[in-house]
Amino acid sequence: MTWNWQKFEWPEFTYDATALAEYEKQLLHRSGVLSGSLKYFDENDKTQFTINLISDEALKTSEIEGELLNRDSLQSSIRRHFGLSTPKRKVPRAEQGIADMMIDLHRNFQTTLSHEQLFAWHTMLTSGQRDLHVRGGYRTHKEPMQVVSGPAHAPTIHFEAPPSKKVKGEMNGFIKWFNATAPNSKKPLSPLTRAGIAHLYFVCIHPFEDGNGRIGRAVAEKALSQFLGQPTLMALSQTINAGRKAYYQALEDNNKALSITDWLIYFAKTMLDAQGYTQRSLDFLIEKTKLYDRLRGQLNARQEKVLARMFREGLEGFKGGLSAENYIKIADTSRATATRDLQGLVEKGALIKTGERKHTRYHLPITY
Repeated sequence: MTWNWQKFEWPEFTYDATALAEYEKQLLHRSGVLSGSLKYFDENDKTQFTINLISDEALKTSEIEGELLNRDSLQSSIRRHFGLSTPKRKVPRAEQGIADMMIDLHRNFQTTLSHEQLFAWHTMLTSGQRDLHVRGGYRTHKEPMQVVSGPAHAPTIHFEAPPSKKVKGEMNGFIKWFNATAPNSKKPLSPLTRAGIAHLYFVCIHPFEDGNGRIGRAVAEKALSQFLGQPTLMALSQTINAGRKAYYQALEDNNKALSITDWLIYFAKTMLDAQGYTQRSLDFLIEKTKLYDRLRGQLNARQEKVLARMFREGLEGFKGGLSAENYIKIADTSRATATRDLQGLVEKGALIKTGERKHTRYHLPITY
């Protein structure tokens, strides 16, 4: 098996720029719409939206790699970075580490990429891991760095990265390319193209013992943020995680050759889907604000508590809708009171009722 990095032309990736032109155009248009939507929010609302998005991205970028973290701990750590009060809780190292990395990405996207920044991210990300030979540095082990699946006695090798002795040289080349293709450089690349190449190029080198996927996605977001001139506020990991199998398949399909148009189209579509998710999240919050403004002073404490709980579910909402049993548990009330409350919420237009009897469900009156 010959991998892309073993090709004589490596790392000269080739692609059809015309196949990407429409995606690049859509990115620019949607970025403008997104910026316009943010104008509906005051600074407190923008900050809370940013905290929620960074928390979800930290959660999902870890979940892609099979690591399940605690969202409340993540959000608590991120709130502290924004100087906001948080419940006094001890944040586990894994949650603290990914939170620190995501905040650094958010705040320092405009800096040129360097070994030092990547080492700092790796140190943050692997905080608490005791099974690594090197933290905050490139891998040094002699064994092949392979991506495998299947039983130990007959593994399937999906990819093998360059040997450790070549990593420093490969990363010198990667960092030089990344900075040379930045928006204000002599050879700037279109944003989606640069972000897509950056992610594939980085993970093909696989420079660290662990954390390559998470850092690779951060590098892609850094590339896009540099073009936009502000943090992307894009649900990239949320979108990738929703189609994780397609993501890994796309990487595998493009690790043996240097012609990568298919990869760039996949990645561009994923980026635009992520941008669309963020836009829907903003639209959802705008509609939430309008609904609360219309209902101000008309709800009792139980109804306010349940509506707040429903809104916390975000775009996904309650799976299958809110039931009377859900209402009883959340509001800690009787069935008779729940029935009256729910009827009142429907009459006020705060909820939409579907189904009958035991199949009755309630939904927020918001389309997005």
